[in-house]
Order: sequence, then structure tokens, then C-alpha cells
Amino acid sequence: MTRKITQRELRNESGDVMRALDAGEAFVVTRNGVAVGELTPLRRDHFATKASVVAAFANVPPIDLKKFRKSLETIIDQDSTPRG
Repeated sequence: MTRKITQRELRNESGDVMRALDAGEAFVVTRNGVAVGELTPLRRDHFATKASVVAAFANVPPIDLKKFRKSLETIIDQDSTPRG
């Protein structure tokens, strides 16, 4: 949820605001009761562990490489003629 804060709150409580941003909270900054800006946390990269990826694909059927290549060749134009 986005929390409204005044320009003065942002100035006086910037440390608290930064900690809240770091924790994922978003803010709308107001001046004289009018919204003038947004502060939103940056997205952080989340990496999947090897174990979670292996678990996610554990029940996937094996790929028939010949069929896979044939289907790719029908979609992708791989003209081997040199350019230029």
C-alpha cells in the first residue's frame, strides 16, 4: 500500500522513509495537500536456487531433439548464404 507523506515529513524523517523504502513500502509525497511525487522501492533481482529450478522442472517430459530442431527450422530462416 502507498502511504502519503508531506514534504516536511520527507525532509524531517528521511532516515525512516529510506528504511521503509528498503523494506518495500511506497510513498506519495504531497506539498500543500497536492501530490507532487512518488517514491517507490527499486526492484531487486531475485535468483532462483539450483534446487528450486530442478524441482520446478522435475516432471517435465524429455525433449525429442530431432523434433525440436525440425520445428525450429520451420520457424527460423537460417539462410547460410554469405552476406556482402
